Amino acid sequence: MHAIHTLPLRLTADPSRVVVRPFHLGWQATGAAPSRSRRIVDAVLALDEQMVADELALVMRDFEARHWQTQKVFLTRCDEVATMLALDTGPLSTARRQLIGAYFCHEYSYAAAALMNPSVVPHVDQSGLGKESVRIVLSLRAVGEGHISSVAFREGILGPEGTLQLAPQPPFATAADAHSPEETLQEGPVCVYRHADSTLSGTVLFPITPAQTNGLEDLRLLRFEHDDGSHEWLGTYTAYNGREIRSEMLSTRDFRSFHLTPLTGRAARNKGMGLFPRKIDGRYLMIGRQDGENLYLIASDTLTHWDEGELLLTPKYSWELLQIGNCGAPIELDEGWLVLTHGVGAMRKYSIGAVLLDKTDPSRVLGRTSAPLLAASEEDREGYVPNVVYTCGALRHGDCIFMPYGIADSTVAFGFMRIPDLLATLS
Repeated sequence: MHAIHTLPLRLTADPSRVVVRPFHLGWQATGAAPSRSRRIVDAVLALDEQMVADELALVMRDFEARHWQTQKVFLTRCDEVATMLALDTGPLSTARRQLIGAYFCHEYSYAAAALMNPSVVPHVDQSGLGKESVRIVLSLRAVGEGHISSVAFREGILGPEGTLQLAPQPPFATAADAHSPEETLQEGPVCVYRHADSTLSGTVLFPITPAQTNGLEDLRLLRFEHDDGSHEWLGTYTAYNGREIRSEMLSTRDFRSFHLTPLTGRAARNKGMGLFPRKIDGRYLMIGRQDGENLYLIASDTLTHWDEGELLLTPKYSWELLQIGNCGAPIELDEGWLVLTHGVGAMRKYSIGAVLLDKTDPSRVLGRTSAPLLAASEEDREGYVPNVVYTCGALRHGDCIFMPYGIADSTVAFGFMRIPDLLATLS
């Protein structure tokens, strides 16, 4: 554990970070009675204009200063409700439409319970920086009410001498969303869009399809280099609907539109898939844990279909005896592919280790850590899930590995490891 230099900076769960989300009620009537949704709309339609204005003023007093373009959000939500209930809202005043929309929205604190399991990639925009600095994007798993996970982002700059400066969060957070509510009902690929006026640090990706209902978990983000030299930002994550999990992939080229695509194949039935950042010998490669216990090397001719792979690594040391898995995308070094791993030992204690794979033949293991690089220390054991340190991806910066990591599924910390020191721990 001496190989890691940790920074004093910590990110923690913050219940003050809120967004406006749709409040879903039962759309269909039971028996001959009107649906609950129709009853509420009819009650608002029965109000006179002065009562509408008074009620809307109360709502705005409580919430307008806490959210971005609140009135527009309410109007959009009213249109969605009208579509669901086959209503004609054309004759209604703007205030009445806003009030209807307000009854079908709620304020959601997306990171009230936990902030954890980060990954990091180079930012799309590297302009205006010195040669020893790099602008970065952090992805974070934020957990709110109902243990629902979403993806949040923070932008920052890695400077020389192991420094990190995060951009401030904007006062408002906004949810990326599809262009139409019909898109959210499909099981195939969907695309969500960042608000035109929102910064990336103020953007949250929420579950949007039925398969994602209970969360988008543990995004392993990486910058992928295609054969033509262009770059795309890709990341596998776990979609969870409250009963079943499946692996899906996020893709973006600008961090303004995000494509969310289900993965197919036998290997995609489990979580924790880490994509290599380029093809090797003409094929895409993935590190996966399809049996929930061991690490596998999986090859595919496409980015979206992954079948069984070959066994790469099994638990060997006491700190990883229960199971091992990857901690994000492999990192390319001169010496080979560095794969950060997690191991689970006695009392379900999570630790972080590393494996070095051959650069041209990643099925060859060149070395692995016999002891953890990082484990939960005494002052960092308590939290939402105790005794856990975990990362979903690190980044090479000069002669160091920069690693953001989660502590006890509650806090995000940051550390630097000198690559020579790290490699010296491998045996």
